Amino acid sequence: MIQFFAKFKTLAIVLAILSVIIIYAIYTLLKPEERLPVFQPDMVNAELVDTTVQHIRKYHSVADFKLINQNGDTITQDFYRDKIYVADFFFTTCLTICPVMTDHMLKIQEKIKDDPEVLLLSHTVFPKTDSVPVLKEYAEEKGVIDAKWNLVTGDKKHIYELARKSYLASKSNGDGGPYDMIHTENFVLVDKQKRIRGFYDGTDPEAIEELMDDIRILKAEYAD
Repeated sequence: MIQFFAKFKTLAIVLAILSVIIIYAIYTLLKPEERLPVFQPDMVNAELVDTTVQHIRKYHSVADFKLINQNGDTITQDFYRDKIYVADFFFTTCLTICPVMTDHMLKIQEKIKDDPEVLLLSHTVFPKTDSVPVLKEYAEEKGVIDAKWNLVTGDKKHIYELARKSYLASKSNGDGGPYDMIHTENFVLVDKQKRIRGFYDGTDPEAIEELMDDIRILKAEYAD
């Protein structure tokens, strides 16, 4: 009996290895690949999309921008070339949702501080008062890492147009004029092609965890 089993030992080992390979292959085929949607304006709540872009169904991306950060440096999309980034809109004197959003951005910064692929971008919606010195003081107070996170100011109409027509992150009514005011909790995940891959409530800790997981999925997509 022992001799019988010894005779087929090699065959049994080979069959066992093949079984493992086959099972793994079937599992891989059946398990759907994690992939984030590419958001187009017509997929987003119309209240958050400027009427001029609501009809767009493909090829939407964040428009070129030119803004000034907390250090007085000009920031364009070149800074974010071939990077994944999280964008939001805030102002330094906000006492409601912005402090919570900033705290959550700080938590994201801590998690991505050693990751060269991921950056942060916060636009002030009150550029009249959020000058470069004000943003610098705010950045130093909060512990912003300059290499990872830009707090930017600039032309109000330019910033508001970015929020409504590019990031699809805020109520669409308004012209960026003196009496226009954006106040949104949305964090927006942007990929290396400047496409929108996710929206998250910046005041919700669970949404921030979802955002971090989606960053992982997006990075894996580029690793393929």
